[in-house]
Amino acid sequence: MINKDFLWGGASAANQIEGAYLEGNKGLSNIDLLPHGEYRLPIARGIRKYSDVPEGLYYPSHEAVDFYHRYKEDIALLAEMGFKCYRFSIAWARIFPTGLEAEPNEEGLKFYENVIDELLKYNIEPIVTISHFDVPKGLMDEFGSWKSRRMIELYEKYAVTLFKRFKGKVKYWITFNEINMILHKPFTAAGVWIEELENREQIIYTAAHHMLVASALATKRLREIDPAAQIGCMLAAGEYYPYSCDPEDVRVAQIANQENYFFIDVQSRGEYPRWALKKFEREGIQLDLTAEDVQVLKENTVDYISFSYYASRTQKANTEGFDTNTGNAAGGVVNPHLSRSEWGWMIDPLGFRITINSIWDRYQKPLFIVENGLGARDKVEEDGSIHDPYRIAYLSAHVKAFKEAMEEDGVPILGYTLWSAIDLVSSSEGQMEKRYGLIYVDKDDKGEGTLKRLKKDSFYWYKKVIETNGEDLDPDNFRK
Repeated sequence: MINKDFLWGGASAANQIEGAYLEGNKGLSNIDLLPHGEYRLPIARGIRKYSDVPEGLYYPSHEAVDFYHRYKEDIALLAEMGFKCYRFSIAWARIFPTGLEAEPNEEGLKFYENVIDELLKYNIEPIVTISHFDVPKGLMDEFGSWKSRRMIELYEKYAVTLFKRFKGKVKYWITFNEINMILHKPFTAAGVWIEELENREQIIYTAAHHMLVASALATKRLREIDPAAQIGCMLAAGEYYPYSCDPEDVRVAQIANQENYFFIDVQSRGEYPRWALKKFEREGIQLDLTAEDVQVLKENTVDYISFSYYASRTQKANTEGFDTNTGNAAGGVVNPHLSRSEWGWMIDPLGFRITINSIWDRYQKPLFIVENGLGARDKVEEDGSIHDPYRIAYLSAHVKAFKEAMEEDGVPILGYTLWSAIDLVSSSEGQMEKRYGLIYVDKDDKGEGTLKRLKKDSFYWYKKVIETNGEDLDPDNFRK
C-alpha cells in the first residue's frame, strides 16, 4: 500500500505552457528563440546559432497554451482531478528580464505568487523547478550563458529571490530540469551554443561544472533561508541496456549509464566520479575547479533525487546496419523486444522499475518521479470527448511498475507528477500534435485554435487513480 502522504500530480514547464512571452516585463529566454520546424534541432544541439535563421518562422513558446492568462481555470481542473501536488517551473526572465538587473521584476514575482496561492487554495502542493531549460537571452548575449563562471552568482541571486519570496509556501524545490540533457542539446538545456572552432566537450563540461556549483550554492542558501523546505536535483533517466551479452555491448552500455548519472553523482555524492576525472585528464578537458568549488559541492548535496522516465535505452558497440532511430535525444539503438510510440520511443514499463532500483541502489536518497508520460495524437469526437486508451494503458503500466518498486523492492518515492497535466508545446519537436496532457488544448502546430480546454478519458482515469491512492489502475474502469 502506498502511504496516504504520497504526492500524486502532474507537471509542466513555463516555456511550454505559459505563453505571454513578453508580458509583465518578461524578457526573452533561450526557448523563445527555438522555432518550430527544420531549424529547431540544429539550434537545440548548439550547432546553429539561434539568430542564423530566416525571418517569419513560428515560435511556439510565444503563446504556448496561454497558462499565463488561464491559470485559474487550469488549476481548477487539476483540483477536480484530485491533484495533491503540481510541478511547474519559474521563468528566470520573468523575474530578471535580462538576468542582469539589480532588482527583480515585481510583476513576474506577483504572477508566480498568484499561481502558488491558487494551488494552495485547493491544497495542492507546489513543486517548483528553478530553471527548466531556461536562461535569459541577456545572459547568453553577455556571457555565452553557462560557459561563464559569472552565471553562478547570477543564478544564486535569482534562486535566493525565489526562496525569500516564497518561504513557507513552497516545500519542494528542484534546481535544474534534466541537467544531463546538456550533453545532448546544450542550447535547449542551458542556452549554450558551440562555435565552429570550439571544443564541444570542453564547452559542455565547463558549462556543466558552473551549473553544478550553482546548484550546490542554491542548496546551501535554501537551507539558510527556509530550512523546512527540501531541494532536489533532476535527471532525464532511463536505464541503458546492452544490446546483447557481448562484453563490448555491455561495456558501452555501462559507459552510457556512467555518463548519464555523472551530474547526479556530483549533486548527490558531492564530488566528481573518478572515471570523469580520468576522462578529463585523458581528453585534455580543463575545468576551473577551485578549492571553494570542491567544498561547496561536498557540503551541499541534495535532499532527494527527482527524475523523468519515458523509455529505456539500448546501446550497441557496433551499430552499423542497426536501427538508431529511437526518437530519443539520448540515442542508442532500437530494442527489438519493445513496442514503440508514434514518435518511435520505446515503451518499457519494466524498465521503469529497473531504472528506479538503479537510482536507489546508487544513491539511497528519497526519489521523486516528476515526469512520465506518452506523446500521442488525439482526436476530438463530435461530442467533444477524447478517447485516449493508449495513454491510459501506458500510464497504468508505469504506475504499476513504480508501485512494485515501492511495495516489493522497498524504494522510498515521495510522489509522481506525470507529464503532463495539460497539453503543451513538446520540447523536442515544438509541436502541439505530439500531445502528453490529460487535458486537451485546442491548438495546432501552426499556432491556430481556440485554446479551449477539454477533458480526455485519461483525465477521469487519473482522477480515479488518485481517489484510490493507486489501488485501482484498471484502464477500462473509469467514469465520467
